[in-house]
Amino acid sequence: MKKKKKQRRLVIGIIGISAVVFCLILLSILFSRNARKDAVVIITRDATYEQVIEQLHQQDVLDNEFSFRMTCKMLFYKSVKPGKYKFELGENNFSMVKKLRHGQHYPVKLTFTGARTKDELFDRFSKTEFYFDWSELRKLIENVDFLNNYAPLGETLTPETVIAIFRPNTYEFYYDITAKEFFEKMYKYYLDFWTSERQQKAKTVGLTPMQVCTLASIVEEENHRADEQPRIAGLYMNRLHKDMLLQADPTVIFAVGDYSIRRVLAAHTKVDSPYNTYKYKGLPIGPIRIPADCAIDAVLNYEHHNYIYMCAKEDFSGRHNFATTYAEHLKNALKYQAALAARGQ
Repeated sequence: MKKKKKQRRLVIGIIGISAVVFCLILLSILFSRNARKDAVVIITRDATYEQVIEQLHQQDVLDNEFSFRMTCKMLFYKSVKPGKYKFELGENNFSMVKKLRHGQHYPVKLTFTGARTKDELFDRFSKTEFYFDWSELRKLIENVDFLNNYAPLGETLTPETVIAIFRPNTYEFYYDITAKEFFEKMYKYYLDFWTSERQQKAKTVGLTPMQVCTLASIVEEENHRADEQPRIAGLYMNRLHKDMLLQADPTVIFAVGDYSIRRVLAAHTKVDSPYNTYKYKGLPIGPIRIPADCAIDAVLNYEHHNYIYMCAKEDFSGRHNFATTYAEHLKNALKYQAALAARGQ
């Protein structure tokens, strides 16, 4: 009996020691430092488990592939989730596989203000990171065939007008969204902005929603202050109704592409561009910036008056003197030029 008890104790002891050793081995596998460098691994939507391993192998991320595969089995990592995964030097297997297993379907806030050009827009976008690369979205909005699939409120988008659909605001997207999905979200927000009331007002003023955005972009460039924008919008509407050249300085600056210009000269107004409203009648082919909501509403609710001309005020307040005749406008211009001369400009 004593011999059997000893044998039983011995077996239990061996099993206990084996269990401890086994647990230590598992823990060693799970928490061993296995990332040999900082790395960003991009996993596509259609990737398989073996392709994930191959990607890690190609980028020389793992010190020990066997222990990594064992960890994948222990944590039941089979369902591959796309994403842009960041691994740090010395990161252990458990941490790495946990990232891959959980995926990257989490909300990300994106806030951006207006921008004049696509370059400025994407500079603002680039401060927020998503699974897709911003260059993918840029290619989409410059692809005529892609844009032909979208006709917001009956107007086919073009590379020149598409910038207007990116309404300045704070939005929430999921990290693993695609470039196309992102575009379509922004497209929906643009449609939502154009309520039936705004659409009716656009019809009343005789402009399409995109034409309103284009005129609003000029108005905002003339003055960012919301209180003067309806008057400026009214001035340009008067010019459109009289079939006059808009002669808007901001369109010339946009055409030239030099935003350091403080005084538009005759040489500037001769640039041959569809954005140059000194050379071509009517509205330019697209917005010269992403207009703020207040500028759009200023056009939809423009002030009715007889002003045809405006000139920056001589007090450099950023506001304008308005005139109904060219003679009156010249007087205002002389006052402003005298103020510039006094400043040595």
